[in-house]
Amino acid sequence: MPHEAFDAGKLSDVAYACEDGVAVITLNRPHEGNAITRTMHDDLELIWDEVKANPAVRVAIVTGAGERHFCTGASVSGLSTDKAGGALRNRPLEEAVRLTPYQNKVWKPVICAVNGLVAGGGLHFVVDSDIVVASETAAFMDTHASVGQVGALENIGLARRMTMGAALLMTLVGRDYRMPAARAHQLGLVDLLEPTAKDAMARSLELAHSIKKNSPQALALSKQAIWGAMEQGYSHALEAGWSLIRLHWAHPDFAEGPAAFGAKRAPVWDPDPSARRKT
Repeated sequence: MPHEAFDAGKLSDVAYACEDGVAVITLNRPHEGNAITRTMHDDLELIWDEVKANPAVRVAIVTGAGERHFCTGASVSGLSTDKAGGALRNRPLEEAVRLTPYQNKVWKPVICAVNGLVAGGGLHFVVDSDIVVASETAAFMDTHASVGQVGALENIGLARRMTMGAALLMTLVGRDYRMPAARAHQLGLVDLLEPTAKDAMARSLELAHSIKKNSPQALALSKQAIWGAMEQGYSHALEAGWSLIRLHWAHPDFAEGPAAFGAKRAPVWDPDPSARRKT
């Protein structure tokens, strides 16, 4: 079935573009620090569906508009007037929060290019991306408790990606503590550090173009294996990983990789990561 065209022009609070297999998703509310609105949430859910469904998209990059802010969390002005909190109260997590690739079950590689300050709900994108590249001028903070909210979802992700103490430091001190990008890099929250926001985006694009050379199916299953390992014990994670390896044996890319290597040519991957060899 041919892929249905995606109309990025209908998006409001997020900008989307895809070129040469790399999708760039830009949180686009610089006048309010790229803060999250309900419209942004809905835009992102549509975008992640497009990333999942379109075989032309091989890698995605998430960033923020401008150089001052990546994302400053939920729009506080929206929180004060929005009735969504009541509507969300009885909804399960998988329906209520659909901001990030992990929350939308996107198994294509996703890079987070952190161009400025990340606060509160903006941390969702950092902790749920595969690779985090940040400018040296970026900073990270959690403001939930400072505005009377519970820091839980993003904060659990922080504790997984760095130390528990560092996650609690950000969570409990709130708006009075900003973690510099260099410290976040030391703790593992940031994978690569670049001098400026422009450099961080350039490095992210460089990585994306390197990643897209690889088998889409192998990338998707490798990502599932590693993220899945965070949710279970070591021995169970190894068994799950072995199942994914065996699953890949029936895919065309399993044979194409060695064949291309032996012939000293570029591999021709199956563009659909869900494809299976017909028997």
